[in-house]
Amino acid sequence: MVDRLAVYVDGRLRSGLRLRMALLLTSAMFVAELFGGILSNSLSLIGDAGHMVMDAAALSVGVIALRLAQRPATKERTYGHYRLEILAALFNGVLLVVIALYLFFEAYHRFTGPVVVQAPLMLAFAVAGLVVNFLSLYILWGVRKENLNVKGAFFHVLSDTLSSLGVIVAAVIIYFTHLFLVDALMGILIGGIILRSAFGLFSESGRVLLEAVPEGIDLEEVKRKMEEVAGVLEVHDLHLWSISSGINAMSGHIVIDDQKLSKAEEISRQVTELLRKNFNIIHTTIQLECKGCQSPFVCPLSGEG
Repeated sequence: MVDRLAVYVDGRLRSGLRLRMALLLTSAMFVAELFGGILSNSLSLIGDAGHMVMDAAALSVGVIALRLAQRPATKERTYGHYRLEILAALFNGVLLVVIALYLFFEAYHRFTGPVVVQAPLMLAFAVAGLVVNFLSLYILWGVRKENLNVKGAFFHVLSDTLSSLGVIVAAVIIYFTHLFLVDALMGILIGGIILRSAFGLFSESGRVLLEAVPEGIDLEEVKRKMEEVAGVLEVHDLHLWSISSGINAMSGHIVIDDQKLSKAEEISRQVTELLRKNFNIIHTTIQLECKGCQSPFVCPLSGEG
């Protein structure tokens, strides 16, 4: 477990560095896009700058959550602070919903009252914003799957990339056709994509907070593999959950023959190693029970518990 946690913490240190790099780029581009939006009288560009503020907030929350998650466990918080990353992912999901609703609201106003903008300036700043977003995506790409917190930040930057693309397309069309309603249609499309990302983040965060079986792990398969270990007669009262992204845990009861404690401990060690290698379960709690002497008051013996 120590080796796995060492890899886990190392991954979060790498994630933290990349989040800070993306935060620096995003903050600088926010200032540039806001300035460009005011100069070009482009509401969509100002909106994209506002989108970048949300990105900067999400990245900041991500950096703080990763730092707090590295604090050691305490007597009150025996699992440490890893769940802060899940709460940060939920917060990022809420921000994504806010961004989507803002785009829908703004699109409605564009339908009712199109605005005249300086398309060349709008296009220039939108392209610059797109380049920065691509750089941020490149920075976060390698660590986007390491935990939900970073994944949430990645989705923020991705949604802003789509927003920048929308602004560019709208600027080009407006420049050649003066069809200002394209702005509103693009806003609705981008808002829908952002909402889908937010709901996906809510779903994954909810699985962790509700302590559901980690995605990609089959409870019956785990039980079957455990019962294949020599000396294991039966497995019951099996529970699987995630402490945080990448930290899977298990507790269960294993029935064995009456034997020396040293042999029983070896069986427990083999089961623990199997779970670590095959299912990435790094925190295991096993209760050994002797065949024929299990207490019916400890757990129900008729089912999985």
